[in-house]
This record gives sequence, C-alpha cells and structure tokens, in this order.
Amino acid sequence: MPATPSPAASGRTPTQHDLDTLSRQLNRPVRDVVEIPARCVCGNPLVAATAPRLGNGIPFPTTFYLTHPVLTAAASRLEAAGLMNEMTERLDSDPELAAAYLAAHHAYIAARQEIGERAGTGPVPEIDGISAGGMPTRVKCLHVLVGHALAAGPGVNPLGDEAVAALAPWWTPDECRCAGAWDDSAAVPSRDLSRHVKHLNAKNDGGAQAG
Repeated sequence: MPATPSPAASGRTPTQHDLDTLSRQLNRPVRDVVEIPARCVCGNPLVAATAPRLGNGIPFPTTFYLTHPVLTAAASRLEAAGLMNEMTERLDSDPELAAAYLAAHHAYIAARQEIGERAGTGPVPEIDGISAGGMPTRVKCLHVLVGHALAAGPGVNPLGDEAVAALAPWWTPDECRCAGAWDDSAAVPSRDLSRHVKHLNAKNDGGAQAG
C-alpha cells in the first residue's frame, strides 16, 4: 500500500502520525523526536531532529537523522560509489571548502544544543565538541550530511548540499517519492532492535547477572 502523506503538511512539531510514519520508515520505534526539520513536498518526514540524550540515557550525537527510505538508500549508493573519499580528499586540498565545512561542524553543534534545550535533556558532556558524519575534517557518513543539509537549508553544510544535489537520480526536493517506500498499513514497530539498545540491554543484563 502506498505511503500516505502526513496530515501535518508543514510545521516542525511532530504529530502522532509523523511519529508512526517515522517508525515505519525506520522499521523500529522512533526515539525522542523533538522536531521534523525537513519534509517531503507531500508532508511526510524526511529528517527527524532527535534529542541529544535518549530517554534510556544514551548520548545521541546524530541530531538530524535521515529517515526516508528512498533518501537513505540513495545516500548508501553514493557512499558505495566512493563519494565520501572524493569529498575528504578535497577537504585536504581546498582551504575554503575546509573552512566552510568547519563552520558546518559548529552549526551542527549549536543546533544540537538548541534541540536539547527544547527537549529539556540538559547538558550532554559525553558529546561536547563532537558533531557527526566525520565533521570537521573528513566525510564518513553521507546520511548525516544529507540530513543536516535538508534540516538547515542550503548554504550551511557545503558537502551536505553537494550530497543532496547528487541524490537527483533517485530523489529531488520538488518531487514526492513516498509511494511504496514503506507500508502505511503495517503495524507500527514496537520493538527497538538498534545496536545502541542491544548494547545497553546487554550491559544491563550483565550487571543483573553479576549481582
């Protein structure tokens, strides 16, 4: 069944429909979403802004999390094609690009602090000074850069903007690609099987057994 557009076609505050859509996009229960900073032209979420500390206590540095399956698949294709290495090499040889990427790193941290304030999570010293995606010296995750570029808008993250432009064979900002990308008729996922939660559960289970 094709994905149906969100009733919140605009606005950053997530509705329950948004949260259910995010869970279906990710195939896991969505966690600690504070805002929807980027949407498809139809209104469905593209990016989720996540609190810097999750409800289970885990620090979460990836503030702008790319969720739309079409975009995540396209970003993975670009990574496999070697775009990250090409971008990192250019950072080493282009001082102007490196300076703009450094500014994007600082912008990411500042935006995370604002999201944290709105979420009421308080300071997260474990990730102080750390952004995401390899910033500010390399590129190690295009999903992060695309998420940041879509959330912040053009002109904030130069390599994120380039990555968004490179998605054009599969997705463009002015075209909806939601149909068939996930199943709106499926039950909303209820089990979190992400590696962060698995690690935390294993740690807690080990502590309980030791006690």
